[in-house]
Amino acid sequence: MWKLFYPILIIVASNVLYNVCTKSTPSGINAFASLFITYALAAIFCLAAFFLSAKDKNVFTELSKANWATLVLGVVIVGLEIGYILAYRNGWKMNTVSVTANISLAVILIFVALIFYKETITLRQIGGIALCAGGLLLISI
Repeated sequence: MWKLFYPILIIVASNVLYNVCTKSTPSGINAFASLFITYALAAIFCLAAFFLSAKDKNVFTELSKANWATLVLGVVIVGLEIGYILAYRNGWKMNTVSVTANISLAVILIFVALIFYKETITLRQIGGIALCAGGLLLISI
């Protein structure tokens, strides 16, 4: 059971700190310069974590296994980061930006999963979409 929950705990804890850090990014720094520092540190952390966790310590062998998704993910992550930084700089409040983005994401992913991954959509999910839409309306008033 723990294997199901600890990743969610990591995601939630990381997202809380992520939003605190993103909101606390100095407004005077160029957002991309800030992200450069962030990703340089992340790259160092990932390299260290690789050597601590990998059985085969050949980083080049592992890098050769990457596909298009790994490359696109790098660009997409920059989009996520700059989107949040700009949202906070443009006046979004912490208690609404993440909720708005995540509800919107959840609704869109239901349809992405339906169309591209042939997952089913249930009446419960349709009800959830309606509740999410109502929630977005309520927090934006």
